[in-house]
Amino acid sequence: MSRRYGDPIEVWTRDGEPGRFVWRDRLHVVHRVLDHWVVAKEGWKTSPADPGERRFWRVEAARDGGTGAYELRFDTSSGGWLLMRAWEGD
Repeated sequence: MSRRYGDPIEVWTRDGEPGRFVWRDRLHVVHRVLDHWVVAKEGWKTSPADPGERRFWRVEAARDGGTGAYELRFDTSSGGWLLMRAWEGD
């Protein structure tokens, strides 16, 4: 079962995809991308050059003490990342 969060996270990318991220002071290393999708809406645009996109990745990542699946979101307008959902196991 997943849990919803919406917590800000720090993300390091490689080849345009999340490679690792810090959530709740714990480093998570991405092993693979499970899914990727983009949602764009006019109302999210902050300028004519802004695509108004939110880019989502569902990733499998390892952390101290276990692995899990995580849904990450990148907002092109703000340049910020959020952890939206987590499926954590041990």
